[in-house]
Amino acid sequence: MRIPAHSVCTAIRDDIVAGVHGRGSRLTEEILARRYGVSRVPVREALRTLEAEGFVVTRRHAGACVAEPTEREAADLLETRALLEPLGASRAARRRTEAHLRVLRGLVRLGRERAGQGTGEDLRPLDGWFHETLARAAGSPSLAALLTQLRHKIAWMYVQEAPAGPVEHWAEHGAIVDAVARGDSDRARALMTLHTERSASAYRLRFVSGGGRTERVRNAQHSVNTAGLPK
Repeated sequence: MRIPAHSVCTAIRDDIVAGVHGRGSRLTEEILARRYGVSRVPVREALRTLEAEGFVVTRRHAGACVAEPTEREAADLLETRALLEPLGASRAARRRTEAHLRVLRGLVRLGRERAGQGTGEDLRPLDGWFHETLARAAGSPSLAALLTQLRHKIAWMYVQEAPAGPVEHWAEHGAIVDAVARGDSDRARALMTLHTERSASAYRLRFVSGGGRTERVRNAQHSVNTAGLPK
């Protein structure tokens, strides 16, 4: 497989997330260079970036290895996401463009159609695209980059199960977009807070420290009751 040098970091990260490079496995520059069809220089640079992102660690006598995050570190990711996603929605309500709104509304329309048809397999990419677009609509490149990195790491550490109620899930997306379109930052933040709390129960750890069976992340579920939210 030959890829452009500037894409090496993305390729290695994607393979770590997909499990091609297992937790704790060594990442040898020479082997990686052959795998991706590049010289060792972009591989070395990619490993530095991935170490800064938390995907790679450097160990004495072993060199670069895939990180082995703990359950606590994995749980921290969901908690951080629950703080940053509402902030992004709030900012999007103040900074979004009409182009952002067109894409968001189109995604909600398509998501509702597919959820109603029961084609759940197509919904996960749409869900990711929705949250990515909303993050970009916040008008903060640093926040969007943080949320993108969080999504990569969550996908690496967790299996995401389909939402129990996909129609309701996409109705929540629609309510968030409506608040963003009206410029109601408080309501957008409140709705996204509830949405992230509900969706957290769909994440199941891919590992358990010390071995053993993985378990679903246990978070209190909250039904979305918009009656008490700011109008």
